[in-house]
Amino acid sequence: MQFSESWLRTMVDPNMTSDELAHLLTMSGLEVEEVEPVAPPFSSVVVAEVREVAKHPDADRLNVCQVDAGTGTLLNIVCGAPNVRPGMKVACAMVGAVLPPGEDGKPFEIKLGKLRGVESQGMLCSAKELKLSDEQGGLMDLPSDAPIGQNFRDYYQLNDLKFTIKLTPNKADCLSVLGVAREVSALTGTQLKIPTYQVVGATIKDVLPVKVSAPDLCGRFSGRVIRGLNAKAATPDWMKQRLERSGQRPISALVDISNYVMLELGRPTHVFDLDKIHGGLDIRWGKKGESLKLLNGNTVEVDEWIGVIADDKEIESLAGIMGGDASGVTLDTQDIYLEAAFWYPNAIQGRARRFNFSTDAAHRFERGVDFATTVEHLERITSLIVEICGQPGKTAVGPIDDHIVNLPKRDPVSVRTARAAKVIGIAFTDTQISDIFTRLGLQFTQKDGVFSVTPPSYRFDIEIEEDLIEEIARVYGFENIPALPPIAANAMRIPPENVRSPFTIRRQLADADYQEVVNFSFVEQAWETDFAGNADPIKLLNPIASQMSVMRSTMIGNLVANVRYNLNRKVSRIRLFEIGAVYLRNKEEQDGPLSVAGFDQPKRVAAIAYGPAMEEQWGQPTRNVDYFDVKADLEALFAPKKPTFARLDHPALHPGRSAKVILDGNEVGIIGELHPRWQQKYDLPLAPVLFEVDATALQRVDVPVYKEISKFPAVTRDLALVVKQTVEMQSVIDSFVAERKSNPVCNILQVIVLFDEYRGKGLESDEKSLAFRFTLQDTQSTLQDDLVDAAMAAFVAAAGKHHGARLRT
Repeated sequence: MQFSESWLRTMVDPNMTSDELAHLLTMSGLEVEEVEPVAPPFSSVVVAEVREVAKHPDADRLNVCQVDAGTGTLLNIVCGAPNVRPGMKVACAMVGAVLPPGEDGKPFEIKLGKLRGVESQGMLCSAKELKLSDEQGGLMDLPSDAPIGQNFRDYYQLNDLKFTIKLTPNKADCLSVLGVAREVSALTGTQLKIPTYQVVGATIKDVLPVKVSAPDLCGRFSGRVIRGLNAKAATPDWMKQRLERSGQRPISALVDISNYVMLELGRPTHVFDLDKIHGGLDIRWGKKGESLKLLNGNTVEVDEWIGVIADDKEIESLAGIMGGDASGVTLDTQDIYLEAAFWYPNAIQGRARRFNFSTDAAHRFERGVDFATTVEHLERITSLIVEICGQPGKTAVGPIDDHIVNLPKRDPVSVRTARAAKVIGIAFTDTQISDIFTRLGLQFTQKDGVFSVTPPSYRFDIEIEEDLIEEIARVYGFENIPALPPIAANAMRIPPENVRSPFTIRRQLADADYQEVVNFSFVEQAWETDFAGNADPIKLLNPIASQMSVMRSTMIGNLVANVRYNLNRKVSRIRLFEIGAVYLRNKEEQDGPLSVAGFDQPKRVAAIAYGPAMEEQWGQPTRNVDYFDVKADLEALFAPKKPTFARLDHPALHPGRSAKVILDGNEVGIIGELHPRWQQKYDLPLAPVLFEVDATALQRVDVPVYKEISKFPAVTRDLALVVKQTVEMQSVIDSFVAERKSNPVCNILQVIVLFDEYRGKGLESDEKSLAFRFTLQDTQSTLQDDLVDAAMAAFVAAAGKHHGARLRT
């Protein structure tokens, strides 16, 4: 919402500076985004009159003008503007004037000089030269009553400021200068001056037949016929000025008047060319297959979801959004039908966005426009039209045809003084609240500390008690509410030693060269199907976008999208992680302080690596990251705990290059390479490797305990076993660990490492050789060969018993 300060002060003029006014509006909830001057600074420019114009003796395109600038003598000024003429009132820059900077960025100073041998004692200015407009239209042609010699900035009100305020969706009542003035009046106690006008009486009985067939679309429809207008009449300068300073471009008198009333009173109206309407008007819902060419030149298809105004032949307007081209007014229009209506907000919401454009009318109607003043606002726009476009003896005005069909009910809303005091933290009295409601123009009754407030017709944001509490706080002043620290019992709790914080996990991942991302928890439904095999995701009732319609049960989709985003920006090496929640159905979950019945919200830690394993360097050749690189990162993240890995079938992962992560016998996550199917679908040249694990499992650590360090040398033995190819390496290691726990002879085992896997010559086609390195050590004595041999024999026997393993020869 943009408007000029001078316009606002015609309705309410508090005794405060512009900065104080901007601060007041911001602190009341009407955030002032910008305050800027309506014109750049310049000096010594006055109103002047051109008395004589003669051709320059030495230049075809220049004129020598005699100009009266109120100095007592005529000034000789050379001018090249094509529209200069005797008797013209212009803006004249005197010698010594400093004009706004030109293309070189330097201020332009007017000096006494000669142009082609003729002395010029000043400069006649165009709007572009004063930076008031970008149009090349020659000299500014001022009204004939402009006072000669007056400072041009004062005459043209160029010391004015433009306010741009950012309104929240609930403050539709402030989408007009009157609405903002109403707020300022309530906040400061300054008297509100509502615009006055002369009611134009009906001189003819002409009425256009109107039928409201959709009461759920239009609650009230008012209109009138006006004949014999001059649409070519010029829009007054004062109106053009206010429109331009409100961000509106003047078009023609009829259109400008309609826009002016919308900005002044917040009432969008529409002007139809009466001669282009066939029969009467029908306000109804659209029908599938109907179309309309709009005033902006677009042709749109409508259906039963779109409200329209139609005549007996075709659609003439999109209800509450934009008029049609067929019945739009032109400079040749003489007879019009003027319309002002109340459209239900839920019947307008989303309709303009469907057609990929927005209009000032839709912006207001979808938030709610006063339904009680359609007739009064019709009278206001009628008076302006007759004043500006009327022709004596020709213009005739018909009666207002007001159809009241289905107005909203204004149910009283109660607010308790005690409740307001508790929420705001101020000990309000009934008298204070009564004064605030009176200043806001709210009708109320009061009894025993309870106010029953009936919202006015222009307020659609007062529905519950908290809405009224907000009004009390706004008018009281957010700045006047003391900032007090909360008073509550505090207990210093020592964090448990066996739990590490999420920050520690973040730091470890960052140390491993991963960068953190933060993604939305709502994702595309296709991601849930592709990456989680979830055919029944948790759907949002009101998604912010169609492609973000479900809650995620895995973070894989987000990370793959992050990789694609970076690839599209020429990033070749990508390592990302995220710590966040996923959302799962769980019928056993109950409502609690941090839980919702029927749903689990566990925290997960997920990471993805794509491209080269290392930054390009001279020390080692470039290679792409693989499963084992990311597995090493994950093992380092779990350290000192040691997770194990088992084969996994997962819809998101490569069937032969993926595993489930097991810790203390529980499955806590997954790791693997992205499935080739999704690599192709999501246009990834290489397959990324990723993991997703339970954050709680990662946060748990064992409390460190003292363990004696052996003073005796360790013994290493290598063991090559032949097993079937279906036997997993982890299961063989598990059998060694189990033997160590059950056989005292094997207690000397410290570390087992797989250092080789062989398939080929010397083995059967279904066999493979696994070579392990055992590190053995005792804390009490130096190991003897017989004890080491006994332990190794026990390990071989255990592998043979559980997996049919034999020593490789």
